[in-house]
Amino acid sequence: VQLQASGGGLVQAGGSLRLSCASSRSIWSYNALGWYRQAPGKQRELVASVSGGTTQYSDSVKGRFTITRDGATNTVYLQMNTLNSEDTGVYYCNARVQWNSFWGQGTQVTVSS
Repeated sequence: VQLQASGGGLVQAGGSLRLSCASSRSIWSYNALGWYRQAPGKQRELVASVSGGTTQYSDSVKGRFTITRDGATNTVYLQMNTLNSEDTGVYYCNARVQWNSFWGQGTQVTVSS
């Protein structure tokens, strides 16, 4: 399994970014897909996930971030709106199937105030 994340960059506070994570296998084969982020000096945290028809978000991004999937391209997206400096970090996509967990390589998001 390979997960290729992209879409990070530098954005001003209040702006938007869309992250993409392309999977080498069908996204419908996974039990769950998620986006994590790791801010400087902090632990990696889950910000959004989707399993079946259920999406979940951390309190810090609820209402601003949206996770979606595209089965035609085997890609999972994270639309991030109204970004603020606390959203800065490296974002990783994750896919889980049974007891296996797969990670993408991470994409840097930097929000300038």
